Amino acid sequence: MKKIDRFIWLVITGFLVLTGLVNGMLIWGGASDGGRFYRVSVNRIKAAVRAYELKEGRAPDSLDVLLQKEKEEEVKSYPGITGLYPITVDAPKEELAQFLQDEPEDYVILATKQYYYRITYKADNTVNKKIFFIVNGVAIVMFLAMLFFLLYMRQNLLLPFHQFASIPYELSKGNLTIPLKEHKNRYFGKYIWGMNLLRENLEEHKVKELELQKEKKLLLLSLSHDIKTPLSAIKLYAKALMRGLYKDEERKQEIAVHINEKVDEIEAYISEIVRASHEDFLHFDVNNKEFYAKEVLEQVREYYMEKMALNQIDFEIAPYDNCLLVGDADRLLEVLQNIIENGIKYGDGGQISIRANREEEGYEISVSSTGCELLTKELPHLFDSFFRGSNVGKKPGSGLGLYICRQLVHLMEGEVRAFIREEKGERIMVVNVVLRLA
Repeated sequence: MKKIDRFIWLVITGFLVLTGLVNGMLIWGGASDGGRFYRVSVNRIKAAVRAYELKEGRAPDSLDVLLQKEKEEEVKSYPGITGLYPITVDAPKEELAQFLQDEPEDYVILATKQYYYRITYKADNTVNKKIFFIVNGVAIVMFLAMLFFLLYMRQNLLLPFHQFASIPYELSKGNLTIPLKEHKNRYFGKYIWGMNLLRENLEEHKVKELELQKEKKLLLLSLSHDIKTPLSAIKLYAKALMRGLYKDEERKQEIAVHINEKVDEIEAYISEIVRASHEDFLHFDVNNKEFYAKEVLEQVREYYMEKMALNQIDFEIAPYDNCLLVGDADRLLEVLQNIIENGIKYGDGGQISIRANREEEGYEISVSSTGCELLTKELPHLFDSFFRGSNVGKKPGSGLGLYICRQLVHLMEGEVRAFIREEKGERIMVVNVVLRLA
């Protein structure tokens, strides 16, 4: 935040400096304009004096006389001129010297055939107040608006974002117990709510994972202990037979039966271990409720239309029936995305199409992708966990995508199945998802 604060102060300082420069230019320019005003007035009054002499045959006694004359002719006054003082050219030298002595005001001398005129003036070096106030008023309004905008951005966007920037890092380290403080910020309120929800989900999954690991370890320890008993019995029987302790053939047969029973018991324990290892290791939360098929299919269209165009894959969603379904719209979207991504990864990039229609047994969404190289005999294992077909090549993957799809669809009380269709000599993979109608 220090950098942000420095930037704000830099902007404010720059604005103030710029405003000062503009005001300086106004003042300097105003002084220059004042000089031009009085020079124009001097030239105008010289012409007016000559015209007055020519018309009246005498000199105007003062500036007021000349102003009165021009008022009658509706002529404006002379800005900057403060006085007009005439004297005849044949006046005594003492009077002329007195006439030409220094005055507190600046003046110019006008000489005609009969008179000398001293025209006093005062240059207006002040800036036009109206322009000055307008420029500074606009500058103040702009400054306040800019200051408000910068402070608003700092308090409502930059400062909250700075406070939340470390959240993903903390979550990545596993710090899930401390909830985020509620914030009424209109921009980050939903973000905080979502991050809190994510934190709670991660924490819940972490707890469930630990419980599952604990249960599996306890099961393995228990089964390992149980296996030791039949193994010990088999070992004793084997030693007895090796040492020839059983001479009677009937007794040997009895021991063989006991050994077989113990082997069966061990096999049962091993089957239990295998079964436990194949139990669901992922937990899914599904919120089943009513929703329209269009909610999901239009999201799929919006997301994949541009992506398919960039990958030069022909993508199509055929006209469909917009029925009311029962399930979880977000989870169904996840299922369809998994299926489509598989089609992109393992297909030939030719075409992926989606068709959705109401059927007798429910609502069926069918995703087809061209260029299927999966062996037909591998189809029954397509939805098994960690299964990867012979067509994967060097493509990365975990073998869990379709397994997760099946689990989610089953939790929505639906069904998913896959088959390969031959069409014009081309093998097309088809995955159907069937959900209940509301």
